[in-house]
Amino acid sequence: MEPVGPDIVDAAQGLWSRISLFLEIMILPARLYQLAAIAGLILLSWLLGRIALRFWNAWLHDRSDWPKWRLRLGVLIGRRMGLMIFALLAWTVVIVMREITWPSRSALIALAASIALSWLAIFFVARLIANRFLRRIVSWAGWIWVTLFLLGLTEPAGDFLDSLAITIGDLRLSALTVLKALVVTGLLIGGARALSRLITGRLARNEDISPTMRVLTAKLLQVVLFSLAVVVGLKAVGFDLTGLAVFSGAVGVGLGFGLQKVVSNLVSGVIILLDKSIKPGDVISLGDTFGWIEELGARYVSVVTRDGKEYLIPNEDLVTGQVVNWSHTNSFVRLDLRFGASYGDDPHRVSATAIAAVKTVPRVLSDRQAVCWVTGFGDNAVDYVLRFWIDDAAKGLTNVRGQVYLALWDAFKEQGITLPFPQREVRLVNPSLRVQMDDPPPDNTESGREH
Repeated sequence: MEPVGPDIVDAAQGLWSRISLFLEIMILPARLYQLAAIAGLILLSWLLGRIALRFWNAWLHDRSDWPKWRLRLGVLIGRRMGLMIFALLAWTVVIVMREITWPSRSALIALAASIALSWLAIFFVARLIANRFLRRIVSWAGWIWVTLFLLGLTEPAGDFLDSLAITIGDLRLSALTVLKALVVTGLLIGGARALSRLITGRLARNEDISPTMRVLTAKLLQVVLFSLAVVVGLKAVGFDLTGLAVFSGAVGVGLGFGLQKVVSNLVSGVIILLDKSIKPGDVISLGDTFGWIEELGARYVSVVTRDGKEYLIPNEDLVTGQVVNWSHTNSFVRLDLRFGASYGDDPHRVSATAIAAVKTVPRVLSDRQAVCWVTGFGDNAVDYVLRFWIDDAAKGLTNVRGQVYLALWDAFKEQGITLPFPQREVRLVNPSLRVQMDDPPPDNTESGREH
């Protein structure tokens, strides 16, 4: 590693000299009144911003029927109300002063107004980036760069950052290079994300492509776009990727061993998409979890149950485990309902009554014949099984079974069919023995045993 101490000192001295010169110009008598005017404009903008924000929020509250993007834009405007008022007042002062005096006497106010307007533009443009962390990085980088640019400090600041470098062989890594790589790569990733969401939305509306192929195409597109964004971003700032080939290979091997489950889930997700075993909208059962597939992710599958819970099941469990797909080839599902009837009732009449009752339930399919069979002669009743079909398992199974049970209850009650329940009869073998329930319990003490 080469020594970089002298370069850092020279760059720091150059940056400090430019900052010192700028501060000396600021405290000139001809500039002090402009600084006072800027401070007064900041205070006035803060006060007016707080007052205007109350009316603005009340006005937005009455626009609850607006689309979400309009309401979100209104909230963002409210968050920067004070800065917007400052930029408006500052530019108004600058325009008036340029009409009545020399432009140099309002140069600082114009500089402050330009900085404020640039910050506003960066704030609203950065909202296009969905990722919150990435949006903050881009926003802060933009605010710092535009401030340095308007103050004329970009060149000395760049020299100072470029002097903060380490050299390993042919690889020279400076703070300026890293900063440029982060900003450019972040912008490209944001653009790739926006483009991916646009294309994914178009694919979702295309009915000619199967749901699994839509998801697979979207995932492959995201991988390609994000990979290109990283590679192009690093190459755009002159970052030599060949110098990191061996290092990245070693890191990749280490990550491969440490992230076996993650890689397994990623590969399992691709397998699920390719073999089309499950797809969004399918109704599945996995262990005690029953629900429909809401989303196929790169690492997990989102399953929403009837009670509103959302389970994130790893893709590996769906590939290696046993999964019941109620709607794999079609949406028809047969349900079995078991019940018992009294021995005194004619089995033929019980079966006919049960079939007629199940047809009155709206969710039971009428074009698929329901059947009722005798399955055995139990201790207390004749055992039956009633089988019927539905095609909307996503709406739940317990509720349709409950509706069928109620229909059977009403039909059996109307036809006089008895639903038996276990009964027990107690007989006294020796009638001379009497059982007195009011006797006190026996005394288990020593004295009681002696008596």
